[in-house]
Amino acid sequence: MPVIDSLIADEAIVFQSKKHWMAPVRASLVAVVMIIGAGLIRLISPSGDGFFGAIGGLMDLIAIGLFVFGIGWIVYNVIAWRTAEFAVTNMRVLREEGLVSKRSSTTLLSSLSDVRSNVGFLGGRIGYGDIELLTQSGGAGADRFLCITTPVEFRNAVMTQKMASPHDPGVAASAAGGAPAAPAAAPVAPSAPAAPTTTSADDVVTLKRLADLRDSGAITAEDYEAKKTEILARM
Repeated sequence: MPVIDSLIADEAIVFQSKKHWMAPVRASLVAVVMIIGAGLIRLISPSGDGFFGAIGGLMDLIAIGLFVFGIGWIVYNVIAWRTAEFAVTNMRVLREEGLVSKRSSTTLLSSLSDVRSNVGFLGGRIGYGDIELLTQSGGAGADRFLCITTPVEFRNAVMTQKMASPHDPGVAASAAGGAPAAPAAAPVAPSAPAAPTTTSADDVVTLKRLADLRDSGAITAEDYEAKKTEILARM
């Protein structure tokens, strides 16, 4: 099933990749050995009648079986290579590959903890590599995409979409239907009582009273001068 058929509401594909042509080559190494082995068995198979003829006939059957199985395996790998798809959406990482043994996986961007790419010397020259998705469950949740095209670009697309996804607690609360609570207003400190104010007329009256007290001997001249200086400074 194409990955586009797996999309859900409000989901869009932002990057796609496929299996590199090196994938069927790498997957068919055992099949090639089987075909070569079939040829060697056919070469050393004895001919004639009797016991050796029977052995030769059995070896020929084994060679034919190895040859047919090897060719079928290669054809399967080529079809699997042509039908495999990998995609990055704004929500998930998708994988569809395989024919008889179907491998389909979906990884949410929010569950990813790391994305690793492995590009060897040859892969860097002809454009293929492996991708490993690590989730918050560690190695148990790892998903590997082997021998895909543009692996570095695929990894960068995954990381870009993951970083662009909402992760702020306030955004999450809004998405859940509840607006983030506004910060509580700081308590207002009680204002200090205003200091009593005096007018110039009051100061003049006070100076006159002090002068009367000085003249009557109730206070000394020094006390009068000190109070006078204080009142004048305040005026």
